[in-house]
Amino acid sequence: MARILVIDDDDAIRELFKKMLERAGHQVVDAFNGRDGIRKFVEDPAELVITDIFMPEKEGLETIRELRRVCPEVKILAVSGGIRAMESSVSLGLAKKLGADRTVSKPVTKADLLTAVDDLLNSG
Repeated sequence: MARILVIDDDDAIRELFKKMLERAGHQVVDAFNGRDGIRKFVEDPAELVITDIFMPEKEGLETIRELRRVCPEVKILAVSGGIRAMESSVSLGLAKKLGADRTVSKPVTKADLLTAVDDLLNSG
């Protein structure tokens, strides 16, 4: 299926997304922050990047901007949520303006994640 890069500083979320996506047949590479994610993307580009917004070193909004400069055609799914729900809502709106193709609030169900991934991969 597709090569997907998952960028999230939360080990449990990153591992959960990776397992769900691999079970759906995708090849998944993961990164613990935006800096690591950009490095991995440049080394071996993915068709889709799933990035958290709030991360140390290089947060998601900056990561989205840089991905758009490096590879304008890559599909980007921005995710955020948790205890910063109000900030998350604003940040997901900004993510969309900066180039995320789609946004999803955490917690994300398996069905929501796989639907968003399928929709993005099947869009022109």
